[in-house]
Amino acid sequence: MNGAADMGGMHGFGPVEIEPNEPVFHADWEKKAFALNMAIGVANIWNLDAFRFARESLPPPQYLNTSYYGLWVVTLENMMLKYGIATTEELKAGHALAPVKKADEPVTAAKVANMVHCGSPYDRPAAAPPKFKAGDKVRARNVHPKTHTRLPRYARGHTGEVVRVVGCHVFPDSNAIGIGEDAHWLYTVRFDGRELWGQDSDPTVRVAIEAWEPYLESA
Repeated sequence: MNGAADMGGMHGFGPVEIEPNEPVFHADWEKKAFALNMAIGVANIWNLDAFRFARESLPPPQYLNTSYYGLWVVTLENMMLKYGIATTEELKAGHALAPVKKADEPVTAAKVANMVHCGSPYDRPAAAPPKFKAGDKVRARNVHPKTHTRLPRYARGHTGEVVRVVGCHVFPDSNAIGIGEDAHWLYTVRFDGRELWGQDSDPTVRVAIEAWEPYLESA
């Protein structure tokens, strides 16, 4: 999916402004947004990839003009409506207007704390040995899926080197759209900056991405 969230290699967005001594949260509402999303993760109503896909599918003007945690809130509201967790009227009121249906997975403070510190494991047993090994030259496939993918546009069609076999992990492209985890081998692939940005770029730059096996082909 080519959306506003995938800005690597695109022009016209200006420099990345780094905030000195940036705090974890800029306001109390951001803490609440974070906590709500961690609680939803425990409840397991939808998966992380589905949430990312929904967030990155927001219209570009909205996505680019909304703060980081603002995107979390907007996406959470959209997902709650989609999954029937809340109604538009309840979101406006800020509380339930009908009897609340309990989640299949009880949400406790301990489970939320564990979600914050450990996340949810995405590694899975492998059905076959990895196709690539450290040192192999690979090319990121030049694909432009209309649905979710974690393969950045700036890497597509470019050649890099496998530097680590991470393990077999849930495939976000299928998991995000509800057609199964379809686990695949995951690799760390390192690219020379000049391969990605052209010969006039800084020759010392190296870029590493995490790439699932279906994203790659032998170079």
